[in-house]
Amino acid sequence: MADEHTLKIETELPITFTKDTAEAMEQGSCQKMTSPMVATAADGDADVYAGVVQTEVTAAEASPSVSIYRGGIFEGTAGVAGVTIGQAIRLDSSTSAQNRLVDCDANDNSIWGICLETAASGDRFLYELNITAINAT
Repeated sequence: MADEHTLKIETELPITFTKDTAEAMEQGSCQKMTSPMVATAADGDADVYAGVVQTEVTAAEASPSVSIYRGGIFEGTAGVAGVTIGQAIRLDSSTSAQNRLVDCDANDNSIWGICLETAASGDRFLYELNITAINAT
């Protein structure tokens, strides 16, 4: 998988989410949350974030669950606009490849985490996964 998120420092244990038994989930991929505690591949900038897959689950395994990190220090890939140290970041599915990250816009309601390094488009960087949802208008 391209642009996978790599765990560098485990600060929290992964938690179990339900998943479609036919769906494969690659290690290090970004997931969104649908109905309560059900994870599926993230595909939109305004997704309700679930987190990062801990261990790959193949479709052949037919597993009804997947372990997902909702916190930790990870290495990810910057999206088209790049990222800036200290800024809140989000997924950038609309303008970049899936799993890439960019700085949040003003009043973004979904925050993936906090950027720990400045990076240009396509560069790898460290960030703190810290999923947050706010009700900004």
